[in-house]
Amino acid sequence: MRLSSFYPVLATTELAAARDFYTGWFGFEITFEADWYISLRRPGTDGAPDYELALLDPTHPTVPAGYGKPVQGLLLNFEVDDVDAEWERLVVTGGLSAQLDIRTEDFGQRHFIVADPAGVLIDVITEIAPAPEFAAQFTQDHTATH
Repeated sequence: MRLSSFYPVLATTELAAARDFYTGWFGFEITFEADWYISLRRPGTDGAPDYELALLDPTHPTVPAGYGKPVQGLLLNFEVDDVDAEWERLVVTGGLSAQLDIRTEDFGQRHFIVADPAGVLIDVITEIAPAPEFAAQFTQDHTATH
């Protein structure tokens, strides 16, 4: 199978608030907007591909019967160059509520977590060198810091 695209679609009754959250705080741009579906794209930098995200009203008839529920239990990882600068921008200055305060993890991350208006957790991460007990758990072709 050749995959031409892959992106999450978040079912939310908070379409406008979620749209404003991702465009305002994380640099996504609207590529399509209807009253039931919003497609977002964030241009990649330095040759990286674009990143896509969509928002969907869970009551729309395209959602199969029995599945029309708002998203729950989802965590999106946003890897960044400088997590401390993002902490300052989003939480300290921006006023977003931290669901997990910034901290350094032995498994190779410095990170914090905020939530979007629908309750989706956004884990903002900068990869760091893992502690020795975790370094060995990475496969040979993948290291903690790529």
